[in-house]
Amino acid sequence: MKIRYFDNSATTRVKEEVLEEMLPYFKENYGNPSSLYSIGRISKKAIEEARKKVANLINANPNEIYFTGCGSESDNTIIKGIAYANRKRGRHIITSKIEHPAVLHTCQTLERQGFEVTYLPVNHEGLINIEQLRNSIRNDTILISIMFANNEIGTIQPIEHIAKIARMYNIVFHTDSVQACGNIPIDVKKMGIDSLSLSGHKLYAPKGIGALYVRSGVEFEKILDGGHQEKDKRAGTENVAGMVGLGKACELANKNLREHMRHLKELRDYFIEQVTKRIEGAVLNGSIENRLPGNANFSFPSVDGEALLLNLDAKGICASAGSACTSGTSAPSHVLKSIGLSDELAHSSLRVTFGEENIKEDVDFLLENLCEIIDKLRKQL
Repeated sequence: MKIRYFDNSATTRVKEEVLEEMLPYFKENYGNPSSLYSIGRISKKAIEEARKKVANLINANPNEIYFTGCGSESDNTIIKGIAYANRKRGRHIITSKIEHPAVLHTCQTLERQGFEVTYLPVNHEGLINIEQLRNSIRNDTILISIMFANNEIGTIQPIEHIAKIARMYNIVFHTDSVQACGNIPIDVKKMGIDSLSLSGHKLYAPKGIGALYVRSGVEFEKILDGGHQEKDKRAGTENVAGMVGLGKACELANKNLREHMRHLKELRDYFIEQVTKRIEGAVLNGSIENRLPGNANFSFPSVDGEALLLNLDAKGICASAGSACTSGTSAPSHVLKSIGLSDELAHSSLRVTFGEENIKEDVDFLLENLCEIIDKLRKQL
């Protein structure tokens, strides 16, 4: 049975060009970058070349890029690192209620350590209120962390506006950009972003590699002790092959971004139009205008989301009920609840996220089976 994959926000397939670039660093170029002999120096040079490519994707300087193990580690590193470095100045952090667990749980950990966190609500589209943000700022606010784009509903926040407010009050602004990097243009200098997290496996690089951008001059404490790798901010022998793969993926994303966006938006808009037209009562979750090009999240009244996914899987269709990081829990999505959905609607959601390999015929296959399955499930009530 042919597998049709529509869950690119959960993970992406490693591109052939990325894999080819990585392979030598598993085999002949396997030296430890901290070693002085030739194959160690080759590894060190490869890391710095990869760092440049990651920096170029977001218009940062290479010395502002720190490699990590994943997006979650990047979020933990900077949120805790900023908090610990500034605790004498203040202990107040602002974030939103729809952040990824890597941000929410990190903030909850800091609350147990004596920090205070304001969790901003969002409207029915998943957007924060700028005036509420401004009114939440206190004299002891040291960090604002608002995600660039939501992993479940695809809503894109007004990042430049948020960054401007943070800069006005001399507050560090961090954005979890795991879903945004490689899918929409990001210019950290133009947008005024102080710190940004990204993850390799969301943009056609392997799992187990991520990166953290921190603007020069922003101080943060390291949270992982050991050696002096990554400018003494992230201990541990480097994942050279992973770093090389992430660099190549960022290079490809930078080169093909405009066409990538056009292709995904075309598939997304067609899917949304057809679902709205063909499935009674379908509710589109998230913003219509401010939305990632490949994201479509629907709720289908009187349909159990888990049953829907299992029936789609039987047809070889991979999709999601929400975030892969919250699967395994019976609780309704905190994101869908935050935008005002009832438990019933939150449990009837389907997230479809398109990727470069998807074509219109795949979408038609998905639509045909989705309509049949929903009709069948509703008749079973």
